[in-house]
Amino acid sequence: MIAKHNRVRVSSQHRPSSSPPVPSRIRVGVGGWVFPPWRANFYPKGLPQKQELEFASRRLTSIEVNGTYYGSQSPATFAKWRDTVPDSFVFALKGPRFATNRRILAEAGDSIERFFASGVMELKEKLGPINWQFTPGKEFDPADFEKFLKLLPKTVAGRSIRHAVEIRHDSFCSAEFVALARDHGVAIVLAGDAKFPLITDVTAPFVYARIMGTQAAKKVGYAPAALDRWAERAQDWARGAAPTDLPLIAAHPPTKTPRDVFLYVISGAKERNPAAAMALIARLSARCPTM
Repeated sequence: MIAKHNRVRVSSQHRPSSSPPVPSRIRVGVGGWVFPPWRANFYPKGLPQKQELEFASRRLTSIEVNGTYYGSQSPATFAKWRDTVPDSFVFALKGPRFATNRRILAEAGDSIERFFASGVMELKEKLGPINWQFTPGKEFDPADFEKFLKLLPKTVAGRSIRHAVEIRHDSFCSAEFVALARDHGVAIVLAGDAKFPLITDVTAPFVYARIMGTQAAKKVGYAPAALDRWAERAQDWARGAAPTDLPLIAAHPPTKTPRDVFLYVISGAKERNPAAAMALIARLSARCPTM
């Protein structure tokens, strides 16, 4: 059980927001910010490691944190991250493996509650989506997976929480899974240019994409045409449409409602990922200066 003084208010019910609607945003980033090869081609020579997050957050618009998958960070650490980055910057966090890497997902409630009580809410308005990543061996069990989705809180301490699920087994490529995610307003992580199953159906009010095809031989990781395609797809999602060049599992009428988009350049030739992300940001900024 979680000690009383560490508890945060977790709710599985939606609460109406008094805030006016805001335009959709497309945020582009990479996974983490500590990677030694980046000190040769992204960070300035001699930049202290403690300043790397500050530097990266001025050139990217989001970062996915992988460390929270493996263990907890302190509330003070989350607060420091929050205060280091610009006001418009957000962090996506990996949910803990203790919640997803288990035989019975319906028993993950305590792990999920501990995660949200660990200090993540110190990020405040800079907390982006939570990515619940599953192992390649985890197969789709409709009843158990639905119980897991029901455990994911809609609000914590009065703040809305956005959830995404990253699946890596072909059994999830089904209309039943897509419908289940859509019923719960949970995004299915799009694994672009990867060996993992590609599910592009939009199931939430936001899109979470991870593209994994950077190549060391290309200066910015991707060919210009490939970067153009991903920029166009991000714009389609942001305006409420579906890219016409990506297959869908379950046909669903487009909402035409603007959506936030979170796009991360992950894996592949990791040393090229910041350059690819910045190239995407440049393309999107040129097409939509208010991005």
